[in-house]
Amino acid sequence: MNKYETLFIVNPSVEEAGVKDLIQKFSDLINSDGKVESSEVVGKKKLAYPVKKCAEGIYVLINFESDGKIISELERNFRITDEVIKFIVIRKDEK
Repeated sequence: MNKYETLFIVNPSVEEAGVKDLIQKFSDLINSDGKVESSEVVGKKKLAYPVKKCAEGIYVLINFESDGKIISELERNFRITDEVIKFIVIRKDEK
């Protein structure tokens, strides 16, 4: 099992309950083939440049373990979720 972290930015017009629903949705997807270690709403921050006509976004960080099979499905779900305006998934090095 490899360690990963994903950071995704949610449209700022989404309510707090909607953000929690998104975290739950993605956590359930990860838990189907891995294990979520932690999830954290970093907060609303100004973006460096407008993304999908948004100047701000709500940053969410999820740390998880997986064997890597779920990454493409997770990225596909990020792409088709309208509330997510930007995302990245990275593999963390073991040190």
